[in-house]
Amino acid sequence: MEKHHTPLDLVRARSPERPVALVRPGTVAEAAKWFQANLKGDVFYAVKANPSAWVIETLWRNGVTSFDVASVPEIELVRSVAPQARLAFMHPVKSRAAIAKAYFDYGVKTFSLDCHEELQKILEATGGAKDLNLIVRMAVSADGAAYSLSGKFGVSPDQAPSLLLATRQATDQLMGVAFHVGSQCMRPSAYQAAMAQVSRALVRAGVFADVVDVGGGFPSIYPGMHPAELQEYVDAIHRGFAEMPVSETTELWAEPGRALVAESSSILCKVDLKKGDALYLNDGSYGSLFDATHSKWPFPVKLIRDGEASTELKPFRFYGPTCDSIDHMPGPFWLPADVREGDYIEIGMLGAYGVAMNTRFNGYGDTETVEVEDSPMASMYGLAPRAIPLVRQREEEERKVVRLSRPKGAAGKKRRRR
Repeated sequence: MEKHHTPLDLVRARSPERPVALVRPGTVAEAAKWFQANLKGDVFYAVKANPSAWVIETLWRNGVTSFDVASVPEIELVRSVAPQARLAFMHPVKSRAAIAKAYFDYGVKTFSLDCHEELQKILEATGGAKDLNLIVRMAVSADGAAYSLSGKFGVSPDQAPSLLLATRQATDQLMGVAFHVGSQCMRPSAYQAAMAQVSRALVRAGVFADVVDVGGGFPSIYPGMHPAELQEYVDAIHRGFAEMPVSETTELWAEPGRALVAESSSILCKVDLKKGDALYLNDGSYGSLFDATHSKWPFPVKLIRDGEASTELKPFRFYGPTCDSIDHMPGPFWLPADVREGDYIEIGMLGAYGVAMNTRFNGYGDTETVEVEDSPMASMYGLAPRAIPLVRQREEEERKVVRLSRPKGAAGKKRRRR
């Protein structure tokens, strides 16, 4: 992999025409070490967050040897990089062919389910295997999460007892419960509340769980979203686990994705055109900026220019390179007022669900990968302590613009933030 000390060094070296994923393996290593040192349980990396081979290799080398996979291609990817990894097929709905291939060809023994039909499918596709670890996905409240993941999967509280009992009877190995409080969870107490919900279902079913899997949802830092310290999340999980009706041998699992990789990557884009407050870039919503479009997250940005730039910051909106008008990132993205065509912009905190969401629509989306050695723009692990005030400075500038633009009589109205 090509390496440079900073994004500016890359620009000086060869002025790339394609978007560049700037990766920082050291941040993944630090995150992996933090979770292993502070979470009293097993860490399964959610591969969907960033399925890059370098991420899996970095995690493996730094002690994260278990992976949450959701498809046969993800299984094949992890096996190709870390053949001895422990895999858990945690997608609650799988085809019979995928189940059989995972079990017979790749030795996967752990499967998730959220209904009797899926349980029966798993048993039949594995030939009635008794060496399975079966994890029941429970529906829980997703209050406080940026993305709710409770609408598609999870057995409801009233149907959970019968499914838990059937699953307990179906295996001689581990029977567990899992849930997901939602992506980018902003309330540590959400985990403890979810564990209380799961506990009630276990009591009604009259079974003990060998595994309690708290899923993902661990957050990162973005403009407008400053979560509590990660230690508060694991403390809440430990309190909730201590209050659950489980035995001393019950295992605690977690599936962090975003929190392990969000800081690890940014995207270097080139400005193809400036039109007022609109910047047209060579990457967009069909590339690495899906969340900036569809969730309107104003990711942190930096101007990368070999020369002086204005000290005045102004809000800009971005458009991607495709012909689709949906390819629009409203921001606001705060950049020097004199940003111009030919400049480069680094968009930070895209290690999670950035490159992973990339498409080839309209012939765009081809992104190269370059390793850099500088710090991420913000960090939950103390890697870039000076970056957070910069983000907050931009937010204060945004608030000033909003206050100045309000019509008379609007002063008492609250502005809703995403």
